[in-house]
Amino acid sequence: MTKLLVAFAGLAAASALTLAEPPKTNTPAKPEVKAPAAPTMDIVDTAVGNKDFSTLVGALKAAGLVDALKAKDKKFTVFAPNNAAFAKLPKETLDGLMKPENKEALKTILLFHVIPAEVPAADVIKMSESSKTLQGTTFNIKVKDGKVQIGNEKATANVIATDIKCTNGIIHVLDTVIMPADKKEKEEGGRKSGK
Repeated sequence: MTKLLVAFAGLAAASALTLAEPPKTNTPAKPEVKAPAAPTMDIVDTAVGNKDFSTLVGALKAAGLVDALKAKDKKFTVFAPNNAAFAKLPKETLDGLMKPENKEALKTILLFHVIPAEVPAADVIKMSESSKTLQGTTFNIKVKDGKVQIGNEKATANVIATDIKCTNGIIHVLDTVIMPADKKEKEEGGRKSGK
């Protein structure tokens, strides 16, 4: 009788262990999909945190545009030239633009790279011309061989990275600094093309 009770107890324990184990299946577990994290930094702080934008950050400071691009109540799209883009400029040109006496000229160039709205890459590629920039004129947009190019008769840049999200807008990265046409030049160009 004792042997029977021991055997029964062992069988009961084995059954309990068997029931506790999850059934084995060949279906792999689905990976957990996480939503992208919300941005935590504004446009300026995002640029400061990226070593490829150190020249741009220096230019924003020299032009007095840091506070404007840190605005919390506005949205911007910045077509941001990286360090390699600024390096394409002649050294004397870049050095000259950084001088206090050329602050307005530098500001004009930088504002030509900013649209006062958030425009993701999916919308940029649908446009042939940008919205009016903070400088006051527009630039051309075209898609060629799968690449997005922006600019005008003075310079064309390739968009080499897109949709860097910030708390107050978005950054697209350029490989060239684009120079604005004077407003007068832009108006005359529009008249010649029948716009």
